[in-house]
Amino acid sequence: MKSKLSKLSQNQAFWPVMIFLAIILFNTIMTGGEFLKITIVDGHFYGRIIDIFRNGGKLMILAAGMTMVLATGGTDISVGSVMAISGAIACSVIKGNLLPGLNGSVAMAIILAVCAGILCGLWNGFLVSKIKIQPIVATMILLVAGRGIAQLITNGKIITITSDAYYFINGGYILGLPFPLYIVIFLVGLLLIFVTKTAFGLFLESIGCNPLASKFAGIKVDIYLLAIYTISGAFASVAGLIESAGIKGADCNNAGLNIELDAILAVAIGGTNLMGGRFSIFSSVIGALIVQSITTTVLALGVPAAYIRVLKAVLIIVICLSQSSKFKLSLGKMLAGKRKEAAAV
Repeated sequence: MKSKLSKLSQNQAFWPVMIFLAIILFNTIMTGGEFLKITIVDGHFYGRIIDIFRNGGKLMILAAGMTMVLATGGTDISVGSVMAISGAIACSVIKGNLLPGLNGSVAMAIILAVCAGILCGLWNGFLVSKIKIQPIVATMILLVAGRGIAQLITNGKIITITSDAYYFINGGYILGLPFPLYIVIFLVGLLLIFVTKTAFGLFLESIGCNPLASKFAGIKVDIYLLAIYTISGAFASVAGLIESAGIKGADCNNAGLNIELDAILAVAIGGTNLMGGRFSIFSSVIGALIVQSITTTVLALGVPAAYIRVLKAVLIIVICLSQSSKFKLSLGKMLAGKRKEAAAV
């Protein structure tokens, strides 16, 4: 039994899942069981657990894409701006302000928004893989310029739309469950199959551990980096569609604002080494649920929203210490010393 538990605890997803369950248990105790209460209205499930999965949908999608970027030792801090561009394009097309010949087609609006995300990802990948700019600097360009591009698309205005078909992306239900959950399952599932059933995932880890050695081994590092940033951009555009559908409009100033930090935090909670190498997309998705559940917990307990940032800062400190070999070595020596003292007494 102990050996099975020990083997299970070595799985990268073990501790993120345990932390998530601990948060759920804490909320259940603090709310007297109300936190787990799920009601059915018009055939739709409602409750705080459902809210975590619905509201965390866009963060789970971003975390999945960000995982692969961080696995190569890179980073993508432009995803929030890509979300703003995606929402601006989709809402402008539906409103008829952009490409009026499309007659406000929701399908074309979604396709154009995703294509814009792919182009943004290609741009980031080109700067990183071909121009050899450091990832944080390369993606910072789009971080800064992206919201300006979104503002140009909307002429600096907040665009509101009344399309029920577009609102379904965020507010729709299938079999009683929120539609964003199905988007997450589809995209993350597709990515998991691609990473685990092909050599792609192995090449990612190799590039993250040693890009030069990977190149000498015959891996086309530049092509893989280009593909990874493109996927990240595409996923960010989908997250932008979910967010803009939720507010029934495009708010270029606030759409996806600082969400890239939450995405990186979710990946770090999932146990992916931020320096590159071993990664787990599933663990990152659980990490995104942890980040979202912290927000839900704070709001449910009536604690001021400002404390959310403090809790996230504490999490970052814990994660940094857990990934520091020097800290773990010092902690091990300290605990060993205390055991010897206790044995001597």
